[in-house]
Amino acid sequence: MPPLADHADAAKASPAPASSGLADVLRREASLSDEALSRAILVETETGETLDKVATRLGLVSEDALAQALGRATGLPLIDAVHFPDAAPAIADVSTAFLRDRRIVPLSFDGSYLRVAMANPLDDEAVAGIGFAAGCPVLRTIARGGDIDAAIDRLYRTETEEGVEDEVDEADLEHLKDLVSDAPVIRAVNRLIADAVDAKASDIHLEPTDDRLAVRFRIDGVLREMSPKPAAMRAPIVSRIKVMANLNIAERRLPQDGRLRLTVRGHEIDLRVATAPSIHGESVVMRILDKSNLALDPKTLGFDADLEAQFLDALSQPHGIMLVTGPTGSGKTTTLYAALAHLNSHERKLTTIEDPIEYRLPGVVQSQVNPTIGYTFSSALRSFLRQDPDVMMVGEIRDTETAQIAVQAALTGHMILSTLHTNTAAGAVTRLLDMGVEPFLLSSVLTGVLAQRLVRRLCPHCREPFKADKSVLARLGVAKGDGEDGWRTFYRPVGCPECRNSGYSGRMAVFEFIRIDADLSQLILHRADTRKIAQAAAKAGFGTLRSDGVDKARRGLTTLEEVLRVSSED
Repeated sequence: MPPLADHADAAKASPAPASSGLADVLRREASLSDEALSRAILVETETGETLDKVATRLGLVSEDALAQALGRATGLPLIDAVHFPDAAPAIADVSTAFLRDRRIVPLSFDGSYLRVAMANPLDDEAVAGIGFAAGCPVLRTIARGGDIDAAIDRLYRTETEEGVEDEVDEADLEHLKDLVSDAPVIRAVNRLIADAVDAKASDIHLEPTDDRLAVRFRIDGVLREMSPKPAAMRAPIVSRIKVMANLNIAERRLPQDGRLRLTVRGHEIDLRVATAPSIHGESVVMRILDKSNLALDPKTLGFDADLEAQFLDALSQPHGIMLVTGPTGSGKTTTLYAALAHLNSHERKLTTIEDPIEYRLPGVVQSQVNPTIGYTFSSALRSFLRQDPDVMMVGEIRDTETAQIAVQAALTGHMILSTLHTNTAAGAVTRLLDMGVEPFLLSSVLTGVLAQRLVRRLCPHCREPFKADKSVLARLGVAKGDGEDGWRTFYRPVGCPECRNSGYSGRMAVFEFIRIDADLSQLILHRADTRKIAQAAAKAGFGTLRSDGVDKARRGLTTLEEVLRVSSED
């Protein structure tokens, strides 16, 4: 992205054509149908919102796609939020309400020109108004609507918002109900969620303290501190989230769980909401489920060609049990979704039993357990067997009853996919034996076990190579052998604007996979312990979490520190 100063000439040379309407741009550049445009224009007329807001709120076009379309149509430069000023330029007679309504934010003002960012640069009326107030020509640039909204919230804090914070009374429920409907509170919550989506966060943590509402985002598996909210905003923000998730705002003593769906940047986002009481108020965690970022391709998840072939071969069996193991938050469910996507066809009936349902999968019958009414994994699995399925995914094998029903289902010709909480692939075998599954049954139905962990992916734009220390390589078992110099060259994070100076961008999985063959079946039959099964798997050529991680680190996909963090060798 060029510096903001470089945009001046382009902005002067390419004024937005007054005759072109945003609807025409949406039709021509964003490929919106006449039906979709008619719907958006109708909502615009009924609500009074601008067309750009309506189009993105309805999910007809993403904010990024809209900005790109306007850039192509007008030739004006598109800028990012990093180019916005730290302080608002001094312009008399320009109200915050006007800026917010027309989605226009001043960038710089030197007396000769006023440079602005606009969500809709075709809004000549807004340009004329702000130009009249500034008393000079206006240079237009394009920015995403959400970035402009955030800049206005930051640069033009209104007295109304400050007054709301001072007036909050947590003891007054009726007053609280009124507050959660106030525009400042709504904007604060919407901005919080939009910021988290922009940062590609997986979770939003809101933690009340004695003097503030702490905000943390989990980005690439690591919690990062964000700007806190004032103490007086604790109750309104939490209550607003509870209202959105259909939770009881009057109940603050017990934990509650809910779910909500909204459109952010033109994408539909699901959020799982969990509240819990704490000494200073209610703590809230929101899990962000963005289906547009759901990776259902094994290569995207981190499978190499050999592992993908082995994994898909195990899935192709007509019946059996395939397990994915690992701790909470290691991506097990996503891997199972990828397996379901591979198996999904018109010739197969696929069903799932989940707690909770994280993503909706077309063509798959999905069901969510509800223990309060006795609908558990075991009872759901038993009932789904009468639905004549070919493949069943069970969210987790938690108890002996579920394990035994899954084994019986596999014996009667079904493919069962499930997860198990064990540290290694070999450990899944002994865990099932400990649950009471008979060895002769397990050895005949277990098809394969995949263990996985998530590591942060190095930013490809700023990573740098270095020679790893031999002592570190010795811990990893790769200090000696052929190609030692090649193995000693690894990569480390640096940080750049593309990765928000973290050095990392996204996450990927490291795996170990055990395909149950005749030799391993014999070991299971004789109740071999975890170590013997792991040794036999290694002898058969199956790699470990650490070996897969080291290979990915050598290829510059992650770091040795990440591999050491998630793996261990006995």
